[in-house]
Amino acid sequence: MAAEQASAKPLRADAARNRAKVLDAARGVFAELGTGASTEEVAKRAGVGIGTVFRHFPTKESLLEAVLGEILAGFAEEARARGDSPDPGGAFFDFFQLVVGEAATKNAVSAELADAGVDVHAGRDDVRAELRGALGVLLTRAQEAGSVRGDIGFGEVMALLAGTSRATENLDVATRARVLDVVFDGLRASHA
Repeated sequence: MAAEQASAKPLRADAARNRAKVLDAARGVFAELGTGASTEEVAKRAGVGIGTVFRHFPTKESLLEAVLGEILAGFAEEARARGDSPDPGGAFFDFFQLVVGEAATKNAVSAELADAGVDVHAGRDDVRAELRGALGVLLTRAQEAGSVRGDIGFGEVMALLAGTSRATENLDVATRARVLDVVFDGLRASHA
């Protein structure tokens, strides 16, 4: 998919706006109704015709792939934006909470694509590397500020993010917040 976009000519401004509206609507629809929601519902929410959806995303799988790419790119952007926060510990924990909060949609989209035989890791190496780099900066800064234990490595943070995301994806907001409190207590430096 990335290769297709790289070789495609740039979209006209109105087409780019419509594509962005479809992606935004799809993300909302899949978050609210699940990945089984129809492309017709996505078109309706975006305020475009179904033909516009299929012109940009010929299959539902291509739409789901684009949504997953948007989620990952959004995570990378959010991590980068927090990278120079005056409160490194707060930035790290806020980002962790953001990822866990949006995990249900990301996991559902990933599962739907995997069920359709799509390799959810293909073509996203650059976004994943950017996300890992930005999260690494958040972790290092939080540790240097004394907010996160110094003996926690990047791999452990990734495992905790993945595990907490899976464990809380179907919980209500209050229960998810309590689980995050427990995880955060384990990550915090003893004097923080």
